[in-house]
Amino acid sequence: MLARYLVLAWVLLGLLPPSVSRMMAQETDPHIRVVVNLVQLNVAVTDDKGNYITGLRPQDFAITEDGIPEKIATFGEGNESARRLVDSDAEESKAAPSAPAEAGSPGGPQTLGSLVAGANVFILFDTSNYMYRGFVFAQDAIADFVRSLESANRIAFYSYSRDLSRGALLTSDRGKVLRAVRTTVAGDEAALYNTLLLTLKDAAQYTGRRVVVVFSNGPDNSSVVPPEDVAELAQSAGVSIYMISTQQARLEPVSTAVFERMTGATGGKAYFAKSWRDEKRAFASIRDDLAHLYYLSYYPQPNPNRGWRNITVKLVGSHMKKYRVRTRKGYRPQPGRYTADTTTAVQSEPAQEDRSDLPNSGMSRNR
Repeated sequence: MLARYLVLAWVLLGLLPPSVSRMMAQETDPHIRVVVNLVQLNVAVTDDKGNYITGLRPQDFAITEDGIPEKIATFGEGNESARRLVDSDAEESKAAPSAPAEAGSPGGPQTLGSLVAGANVFILFDTSNYMYRGFVFAQDAIADFVRSLESANRIAFYSYSRDLSRGALLTSDRGKVLRAVRTTVAGDEAALYNTLLLTLKDAAQYTGRRVVVVFSNGPDNSSVVPPEDVAELAQSAGVSIYMISTQQARLEPVSTAVFERMTGATGGKAYFAKSWRDEKRAFASIRDDLAHLYYLSYYPQPNPNRGWRNITVKLVGSHMKKYRVRTRKGYRPQPGRYTADTTTAVQSEPAQEDRSDLPNSGMSRNR
């Protein structure tokens, strides 16, 4: 106690050495742990015939958020693991430009199953009373799809009618997923948007490449959640939605338009199958699409916009203008929460990185 009073007296009299003063200031300064959100993008690049373009490099892409240029933090293609672009930018800029290749060419991927490595795939199966007629054929198509994703990281299988049933949580055990597919039974009315929202919330808990594949045999007739809210959550969480629906959905033009708008906004696709053969072809097309996605991410630059942020991804160079880019259109950031005692920034985006203790720092980079 006496020593503490002596130190206080020295401070008041200005007799304390500068080094000790700095040490005491550092000990009393608050340490703010900054959590910076990583915005993740699944990007498909095709030509005007729908062929996938492979072999592109990070510098071939330009990302803007609300018109603000962003710097790519991680990059990956196909089965390669996403790599950080911290020290590699200078080296890649010195490399000779490489021409993009179409899938199937000598420079492109050779197999499909191995190219889905690292993806977390959530399958949502319609088991409502719309499915009585083609139930077994749909199960076969889904089972074949599960088997074809041999190198995907993990797969979850959910089913829905009025309620959501989590038949197999996200797992690498294909046998468990297939058993869940085979044990589904047809049920009540369809609440597609309610259950899709719950599926997206599950997917949002994970990082990396995440997609939801929906098999629906008809329109939604019992949800209370509007499809616009579902699409916004998918975009904000960075989850792509692929939807396969039978011709039954075509009977309601509103459902058709909603399916196409929702999948397009998230960077996915919508398919309308006339037969069980079309269903299998649709699943094969989704597998092919997953196999050729580019994986990009970035830490947003300071942006005062607290609402919806528009994302634009373009290819750099006049020779790239003939190609088409498909990805999600934007996201809505969740506000950070700061507490006086811990001074810890907490964000609700699924992909977060702890940027270490920073003394006397301000807000997180993108807030």
